[in-house]
Amino acid sequence: MEGRLLFLCAMVLCISIAAMSVHCEYHKENPHHGHMKEKKTHLHFYLHDILSGKKPSAIMVAHTKTLIGINFATPFGTVYAIDDPLTEGPEPTSKVIGNAQGLYVSSAQDILSLVMYVDFAFTTGKYNGSSLSVFSRNPVMEGDREIAVVGGRGKFRMARGFAELKTTYFNTTNGDAIIEYKVTILHY
Repeated sequence: MEGRLLFLCAMVLCISIAAMSVHCEYHKENPHHGHMKEKKTHLHFYLHDILSGKKPSAIMVAHTKTLIGINFATPFGTVYAIDDPLTEGPEPTSKVIGNAQGLYVSSAQDILSLVMYVDFAFTTGKYNGSSLSVFSRNPVMEGDREIAVVGGRGKFRMARGFAELKTTYFNTTNGDAIIEYKVTILHY
């Protein structure tokens, strides 16, 4: 009798556990997501990518043994880590509003083109603590060009959009550059 009771208890326990696991889910719909209003934001700033001097904001972290495209300051296959200041104006003395941190890779053999993996973090003003994420090809030698904004955090949560770039200064000898960014994003 005790064996049957023990078996019955074990069966009830197994069925209860199985029934509970049926109702478990690996995701949950966010009931507030439908109530969040999508916003469109325009940003305008300058990025200072400095490879020269005593305190560069971009440094080479890897390169190939054979420097292909040696005519450029960033030969094909070269990888740079960056911590570039973002400013309100093109002058190096302009107010710093954030920084761009990440990597870029020289991705073409015959022209200067980069693939960028960069987080643009804002450290002052309305967007302090927020950032945009870029993952895109940047054909540097084109006058006006566009890169993709693929994400964001803080006030730019779920951002998507594009940035129009224009190089305002470029030193072909050392690779120093100042780039104007006009960014259009949709976010929540």
